[in-house]
Amino acid sequence: MTASLLTPEEMGRADRLTIEGGIPGIDLMERAGAAVARAAADLTPAGGRVLVLCGPGNNGGDGFVAARLLAENGYLVDVYLLKDPAGLKGDAALAFASMNLPHKVLPDTVQVAGELFEEAVAPDAVIDALFGAGLDRPLHGLAAMLVDVINSAPAPVVAVDLPSGVNGTTGQILGCAIEAHTTVTFFLKKPGHLLFPGRGLCGEVTVADIGIKQNVLDVIAPQTFENGPALWLDHWPVPDPVGHKYARGHAVVFGGPVAATGAARLSATAALRAGAGLVTLASPPDALMVNACHLTAVMLKKISGAEAIPELLADTRLSAVLIGPAYGVGPKTCAAVEAILEQDRATVLDADSLTSFSEKPQKLFELIRKTQNSVVLTPHDGEFARLFPDLVDVDRLSRVRTAAVRSGAIVILKGPDTVVAAPDGRAAINANAPPWLATAGSGDVLAGIVGGLLSQGVTGFEAACQAVWLHGAAGQEAGPGLIAEDLASALKAPIRELVDKSCVWST
Repeated sequence: MTASLLTPEEMGRADRLTIEGGIPGIDLMERAGAAVARAAADLTPAGGRVLVLCGPGNNGGDGFVAARLLAENGYLVDVYLLKDPAGLKGDAALAFASMNLPHKVLPDTVQVAGELFEEAVAPDAVIDALFGAGLDRPLHGLAAMLVDVINSAPAPVVAVDLPSGVNGTTGQILGCAIEAHTTVTFFLKKPGHLLFPGRGLCGEVTVADIGIKQNVLDVIAPQTFENGPALWLDHWPVPDPVGHKYARGHAVVFGGPVAATGAARLSATAALRAGAGLVTLASPPDALMVNACHLTAVMLKKISGAEAIPELLADTRLSAVLIGPAYGVGPKTCAAVEAILEQDRATVLDADSLTSFSEKPQKLFELIRKTQNSVVLTPHDGEFARLFPDLVDVDRLSRVRTAAVRSGAIVILKGPDTVVAAPDGRAAINANAPPWLATAGSGDVLAGIVGGLLSQGVTGFEAACQAVWLHGAAGQEAGPGLIAEDLASALKAPIRELVDKSCVWST
């Protein structure tokens, strides 16, 4: 199983490589249309009516095949085209010729578009074969009218490849877009299936095998992935059966002042639960007693300011560092971050450590580039905008990729569709986070998980991806109504799942 995602351009290349390898394009289209027909049949009573709306390209060709197969199996099929079929080319023209069904070309009027759903001909399901993932301009005219009419009708929609109006690379809506019940895509998912707002319009996504072999990926070398164990399980830190806590890494979390101690404790507990053998919370003197009253397995170390950091990190057994959760914003935080990065440890910079550099982000990036170890930044949209103000209006995937290259760090842009990007161009889109993770302290837990994995020697990109997936899985395990304190214990179930998949010793 591959975690790769293909942009529309890469998918086009996969098609071409397959055709050059001896499989005719019309065969790929036949298989794609068959998958769409099965999805429509699942939503339609036997002998029911299916409305098939076909665009002028290969997406429409898939619709022609689906229409023919549905008709052959006893369904009532109404086929409408956006354009005169005389303009069809290639495989789409072949599919139209073999369809051999009555069809109409839609005139450019709202009234006629609405008539498609009159009671006498109301469909049980609609196949959206208008435009696929490669759409790169806003819908207008008749296509835009159809979107409004279809979205207001009660019939469920099967989208071919991607709901019409959604960009396959960015997930952005181009003017307007179909709201699908089910989306059938081919070979591999596209980024637009996972990135909002497109993800919210796809419904259930089915990936159909149409005969493209996995070895085309060796040529295409995609750099975008769906985040999950298929991407990084080989990097999961499997404990040594004869190992001990000192061999599993030691993470250090820097805590904030006495009135803001909870965030660092959430991070430290999460780092320990994520597998770090030891975790120390480096606490300001005035907060030491408060932290001591709340911690058990996490150790405490009194530390006064940035000037004490080199002495603390002179102990090379301290393998990863996290700073930022409720640490405070200002020059003192900048000094502490600089002192940490000069010690060349795997580092997580979160929350206040990012905001503190909002007036001088280039200074932070210069510090990061001098390190030889992994540095992971964990901004939400607001913190990201403060560090990378010129990227705010760039699409989400490109935004994070550019930020990773510019900063020299692994960047986790948090959100419902969290994206992780590395300076080498790799990017992973996460899709398992439930909405109830949007609660105070949730990000502190995520930062702690990253730190715990880094402390065990997991490389930066893999540690970030593992942490984001575990965070989402813990949110699912804890369920609706969770608070951040629930997440560390909820990590046990997904961690057990990963251990069971990756460990080979017998019990």
